[in-house]
Amino acid sequence: MTREIRSWLSDMDGVLVHEGTALPGAAEFVDALKAAGRPFLILTNNSIFTPRDLRARLAATGLDVPEESIWTSALATAQFLTDQMPGGSAYVIGEAGLTTALYEAGYTLTASRPDFVVLGETRTYSFEAITQAIRLIQGGARFIATNPDVTGPSADGDLPATGAVAAMISAATGRKPYFVGKPNPMMIRSALNRIDAHSETTVMVGDRMDTDVVAGIEAGLRTYLVLTGSTREQDVQRFPFRPTAVLDSVQDLIALV
Repeated sequence: MTREIRSWLSDMDGVLVHEGTALPGAAEFVDALKAAGRPFLILTNNSIFTPRDLRARLAATGLDVPEESIWTSALATAQFLTDQMPGGSAYVIGEAGLTTALYEAGYTLTASRPDFVVLGETRTYSFEAITQAIRLIQGGARFIATNPDVTGPSADGDLPATGAVAAMISAATGRKPYFVGKPNPMMIRSALNRIDAHSETTVMVGDRMDTDVVAGIEAGLRTYLVLTGSTREQDVQRFPFRPTAVLDSVQDLIALV
């Protein structure tokens, strides 16, 4: 027997928006979730922006998503570190999304003997900051990264992202980071806890097999792959796992809400 869907997790880029434009059915899907009173979170591996920033960016595309319904890898990282070591300290490479999340979680941001080095996304990785991170990790700080994505998009082409810079630091220190964001099911578990949802009655909607779908499967959720992002229908066959269903867009999910 298939249990009813009571709550929803959805990726953002490639599912709801693409390069600053709302995708087909996205606004209606979000409106349907709110009208039905379904608990939901919009997930993103991007740690640059705060939920307030993302709410404003989504609003500019015509999507009305409440701030509290946005869950970033920065928030998941802050939650993970709080669970591991409440009130700890961290040396952070990242932008406001990450530094704000850690500060609000009660963390002290410092370059003086921090408990953790936390690597996130930034548009301008500093060689000086990376050098500092390497020396702190060599000195005993534990290495955490918000997500393993090696590149990020820009108007001029790919930019090196967290995973690529993490690889550089790992090569210099011999220490691999713990990645919190997708495909780690930790990101999904923390989202479920945030909205007090259960895996048996929650679904994950995504556009990538190697992050969204595998993270959802490993967290015990039903998964819906939409073809409005980076995955084509023929790509699905290459993976040793399958989503619950493959759909053209979130337009096809509105009836399930």
